[in-house]
Amino acid sequence: MHIIALVKQTPDTAKLSKTVGGMQLLADGQPRIVNPWDEYAIEVALQLKEKHGGRKVTALTLGKPESVEALRTALAMGVDEAVHICDPLLNEADTLTTARALAAAIGKLGGADVIVAGRSAIDGGDGATAVQVATLLDLPMLGYVAQLHGIANRRISVTRAMEYGRETVSAELPVVMSVLKEIAEPRYPTFMGIRKAAKATITTWTLAGLELHPVAPALTWVAAPPAQRESQIEWLQGTPAEMATALVDRLFAAKAL
Repeated sequence: MHIIALVKQTPDTAKLSKTVGGMQLLADGQPRIVNPWDEYAIEVALQLKEKHGGRKVTALTLGKPESVEALRTALAMGVDEAVHICDPLLNEADTLTTARALAAAIGKLGGADVIVAGRSAIDGGDGATAVQVATLLDLPMLGYVAQLHGIANRRISVTRAMEYGRETVSAELPVVMSVLKEIAEPRYPTFMGIRKAAKATITTWTLAGLELHPVAPALTWVAAPPAQRESQIEWLQGTPAEMATALVDRLFAAKAL
């Protein structure tokens, strides 16, 4: 069984402060880490291999040259192989372009029995890429997986956390799934794993290597943040009736009513 963990390098939001805006955090040179949601995907991939006799776990990412560090973290955690899709033409790729490149790489790897992704990336938060990969590969998509029950007779059984409750479903392999943080606690990289990862050779593919045509301009992009403005807060005092009257007076004065 071959398991692929989709990994992304994202800004380190723990470094966010009053002096660092969201757009600055996305800029080159800012501290970056493995997308926290993807740490759970890596853990699930490793557990699947350990519990069900998987052949190997491959970490796959798309990003600029520095994204290779996210793959080294995955290798230090225990994955067997790492593949980096890196091409200047993909620097501004949106989720669909990213999914097309990831799907092509998965095909070049010979496919996978299970493709695991985190719920979403903290810098985008749309959670679209895994769904798009599943669509492009024509595979079942199991989203918001909170519990993994196991694999038997080439069928995987999971519990999904939905807005209306939880549902237990199963699907025939191969599948794509996105996982929530409650599914498992990610393991820490070991000292030996870190040393091994530092020396590991990471496969890198360009668009040409994936036999993909140059990409079209991204259909989505991050807009500039709104200009900062000063604001004031006034705490109303008194009984609920007095505060309600004062609030209405202020709304009339501000011509909001």
